[in-house]
Amino acid sequence: MKVWFVTPYREEPAMRIGVLTGGGDCPGLNAVIRAVVRKGVSVYGHEFVGFRDGWRGPLEGDTMPLDIGAVRGILPRGGTILGSSRTNPIKIEGGVDRIKENLASTGVDALIAIGGEDTLGVAKQLYDRQVKVVGVPKTIDNDLSGTDYTFGFDTAVNIATEAIDRLHTTAESHHRALICEVMGRHAGWIALHAGMAGGANVILIPEKPFDIDRVCEYVESRFRTRYSPIIVVAEGAHPIEGQMELQAGTLDAFGHVRLGGIGEVLAKEIEKRTGKEARTTVLGHIQRGGTPTAYDRVLATRFGLQAIDAAHEGDYGKMVALRGTDIVRVGLDEATAELKTVPVSRYSEAEVFFG
Repeated sequence: MKVWFVTPYREEPAMRIGVLTGGGDCPGLNAVIRAVVRKGVSVYGHEFVGFRDGWRGPLEGDTMPLDIGAVRGILPRGGTILGSSRTNPIKIEGGVDRIKENLASTGVDALIAIGGEDTLGVAKQLYDRQVKVVGVPKTIDNDLSGTDYTFGFDTAVNIATEAIDRLHTTAESHHRALICEVMGRHAGWIALHAGMAGGANVILIPEKPFDIDRVCEYVESRFRTRYSPIIVVAEGAHPIEGQMELQAGTLDAFGHVRLGGIGEVLAKEIEKRTGKEARTTVLGHIQRGGTPTAYDRVLATRFGLQAIDAAHEGDYGKMVALRGTDIVRVGLDEATAELKTVPVSRYSEAEVFFG
């Protein structure tokens, strides 16, 4: 005879949890939101409120309903249903106090902040001031410490790779050097992965200042094989000091220079030095728009599930992270301590195929 033991159900008081997405939009954000809400409501019985447009939402008390109905059908959608911005409450006088007051007035017990270095940097400072925060890593640049990969990166690399594949045929038809400028302010992960996957002849990244003379040698070497060169350059790449003049950009709310334009500068320099035609394609926001890849949907979903677990357990001041194939929790201080940049060894692997 089987004997069934029933564990008594212990009902815990439900929480009201705020969710926000900050910084640049990114494929997979909606998958995180969906996972947080679906598990938070159905498993834990929590209530959710969405803050609009990144840190501007809690700063100004701008909210939207966030329930099961609100997250239906959003898994394959790019962008974020909550909206985003680069608002930096730390730079606003009394900003932290305003956030704490608005969280209290809207009855929010804890906050799940989905974002990159800047968004999670603010989350860390709020946690230090007694705000209950859990972080989820988001950046197509894949430059956050503490996690092997961030969602959005795989989508961006796939988009860039497809563009490079298409550029090869045009380059060879017209015997031109074609330059593909991709995102990457301080870290060249997108350029490295897309360049290797797309068979680029030169890859230029922010971590290693490039020698324009060497780049031109690669270009001419490629032309001598009766093929046309493809150069992939991250927006933050720069030449060895004194070789070329670059235009300075304006600053955003977090003090970052608005980049872009290195591809055009490079094209003009290559034409001048080699006499070969050079054209630039800037992928820009195309890289972070549209539907996420299957990999990013799964990773973002797993991050969301673990984030609501952390909030439910009261494990604040943490960021969920991918380590190998496992989702773990690391301190927000570790996640924001330094940027994860391309190591020399990884760039050396790519250099074998230059020229």
